[in-house]
Amino acid sequence: MIKSYKDLEVYNRSFKMAMDIFWMTRNFPKEEVYSLTSQIVRSSRSVSSNITEGWAKRNYEAIFKQHLITSLGSNSETENWLKFALECKYITQEDFNAISKELDEIGKMLTSLHKNWKSHGK
Repeated sequence: MIKSYKDLEVYNRSFKMAMDIFWMTRNFPKEEVYSLTSQIVRSSRSVSSNITEGWAKRNYEAIFKQHLITSLGSNSETENWLKFALECKYITQEDFNAISKELDEIGKMLTSLHKNWKSHGK
């Protein structure tokens, strides 16, 4: 039984992914602090943050689902920023592949949750 957003696997995986990205960006050049580093950290954090905010509004199914759509957008945005990091040679191809695979899985989970969520007047 899901009692809290913390019980959602997609929340836990997206939070972990955001923290992994945060620690990875600590190695980015200082001149990227206000551009690429900031953008990728913000977009990755937005995924789990929108799940959390949406959960608080889950009694309003359309609003909860809109937050899941926003999470999905942030998830895709994060992958785009990762492509920049790869092309700038701030991350390895292996790191990109691993994080990209996890982002893909998170995206599938968000899509499934959006498709299957029914508030049932909760």
